[in-house]
Formats: sequence, structure tokens, C-alpha cells
Amino acid sequence: MSDSTLAAVQQALNRVNDPYLQQGLLKQGALGEVSLANGELVLEVIMPYPAAGIADQLRAQIAEHCAAIEGVEQVRVMFSYRVEQHPSPRNLASMQGVKNIIAVASGKGGVGKSTTAVNLALAMAAEGARVGILDADIYGPSLGQMLGVPAGTRPQSSPDEKYFIPLQAQGLQAMSMAFLVDENTPMVWRGPMVSGAMQQLLNQTKWQDLDYLFIDMPPGTGDIQLTLSQKVPVSGSVVVTTPQDIALLDAIKGIEMFRKVDIPVLGIVENMSVHICSNCGHAEHIFGEGGGDKVAAQYDTQMLGSLPLAMSIRQQADGGHPTVVAEPDSQAAQLYRDIARKLAASLVKRVADSGQIPTISIVED
Repeated sequence: MSDSTLAAVQQALNRVNDPYLQQGLLKQGALGEVSLANGELVLEVIMPYPAAGIADQLRAQIAEHCAAIEGVEQVRVMFSYRVEQHPSPRNLASMQGVKNIIAVASGKGGVGKSTTAVNLALAMAAEGARVGILDADIYGPSLGQMLGVPAGTRPQSSPDEKYFIPLQAQGLQAMSMAFLVDENTPMVWRGPMVSGAMQQLLNQTKWQDLDYLFIDMPPGTGDIQLTLSQKVPVSGSVVVTTPQDIALLDAIKGIEMFRKVDIPVLGIVENMSVHICSNCGHAEHIFGEGGGDKVAAQYDTQMLGSLPLAMSIRQQADGGHPTVVAEPDSQAAQLYRDIARKLAASLVKRVADSGQIPTISIVED
């Protein structure tokens, strides 16, 4: 292929805008192998974050721009995803088998944090990433039920008996205290014991080549949150809230906590933002309106998305088939996937803005 044809392909690619990074694809180093034979142009596009949900949209735009290149009769675009290892802000050593750790937190209980964490993990997997999830709520673990893991299922040990092998559930690698004790057994433990249990679950699980590990945090700003910030290489956090004023006050406390321990808040997810009547279609903001946007603006972070107050989301999580897998084409599932892409892109932006050079590996789609 001639240099002029390659230059034309590069120009065409740069005219296609990444909707999440807000820049031309070529500027993010997205062009891989390119070939032209018998009128067929074949090119590889390497996205810097998992984005399967917008691949068809980008593929059509690339084909349209490349069709005008001399000698091109047909365009075939192949996508792969480059998932970067984003360093911990506290320069903690990275965890074996895990590139990026994302903490999903809330200032108070009852805002749908666990449901959001599970659906976000499933959404990131649907976008093309290798994903794991850790249930760090030692007192009230719910991950097993949400992922449909049968009661009494136990993780296997590694051959050297030093590690747990995470359970495979709905395409995720999963670990929870619920997998180690009877579901009716209360954890009557003091704070240090709970923090120690969380560290053991995290560090003694043999995570296998994860791009993202989501940690479903217990509500509040206590021992586990402090242990996480001091000893775990967290890449960033997500704060889940509802528009209700009381919930927003607690969300602010969570944001302030992460800021004090130098963990970036990648964004806010506003859950139960609007209820749409299943009979008449009337939309009503039961818990208030616009609170998440105000908090995001106040603390210089972003609103990752607003999720509806829908009975189906609750029922599907309770039934072991969260929305993203139960109804992948539904509006709610698409909202979760959009939030996942924003979250992954925000990590890319953070590294670019800080000038840090990440460790790179290629994950084929």
C-alpha cells in the first residue's frame, strides 16, 4: 500500500470523533494494521477502552470516510481494545492479575449501590473487557443472590492451597463472604476483623487477568473504606446516590472521604432518578431532581448517568439475572453500558491529563 493511501486512511480516521474522549480516533493512536488488496481495505482500530456498544456506529463512519479513497471498493474494520493499567494515586504496588480497581461506594445504604455495582460490572464485560467483582460488604453480602449463585456454592482452592479461585457467574469472576459462610450466619465482628476479612478476600483470591475489578463497598465511611484507601491500589471510585437531599448529603461525605485519601472520584451515578408509571407513562421525580448534577459540579466530577426507579431492575437483581443480562436491549441496560463506557474513558483521560505512562496490553475483541 502506498504512503499516500495510508495518509488518506489516517486522515479519514481522524475525521471520526470518539464520542467519549471527544477527539479524532487517530489522535488516540487507534490505527493498527492496514492493508489494501483487490479493492478491499482492511484496517484495525484499537480503542483505548472497551467500547463494543459503539463499534458498529464507529465502523459505519470509518467506512463512509474511507470509501472515497482511490482504489477502495470495500472497507472492513476490525476492532480491538487496549486496556491500560492505571497507576494508583498513592503509588501502591499493583495487584497480580488485576489492571484496574474501581470502588463503587455510597454514603448511606438503600440507594441501590450493590445493584448498580453488579450491573456496571456486567456492562463493562458486555463492552468487551475481562471483569471481576468483589463484594466487600462483609456484614450484608448480596453478590451471590444477585448473580444467581446457588446457596452453598463454595470457591475452589488453587493447587498450592494459598488462594481462592473466584467463582464464574454471568461472565464475571466473583468473590464474596457469602461464598464462604452460610447465608444466615451473621458476621458479629468488630471493625479490625471486618477490614482483615476484606483484605483476605481481595488478596487471597487468584484473579485471572482482569481489566477491571469492581469492589462493591459497604455503605458509609468506616474501617473498610479507610483500609481500602491505605492498602489497595484503587484506580478510581464511583459514588452512587439518589436525588433525595439526605442521600446527597451522605454522598458528599463519601466524595470528601475519597478526596482526603487521594482516590479520584470518576463520577456520580444517580439512581432512582425518575419513576415512569407503567400504566399511564407519567414521569415523576419521587426523590427530587437535579441533585446529582449539582454535587458533580460542586466537586468537579461528572454525572456518569441517571437510572430510573423501575420495578424490573429490582426484580431482576433479586432473581439472580441483573438487568444487563436479563434484558440486554432494554433502555436501562443501555444506560448501564453508557455509564461503563464513560467510566472507562474517564480513566483514560485521567492518565492523559496527568502525563503518566501506563503499562499497555492488547485485548482482542
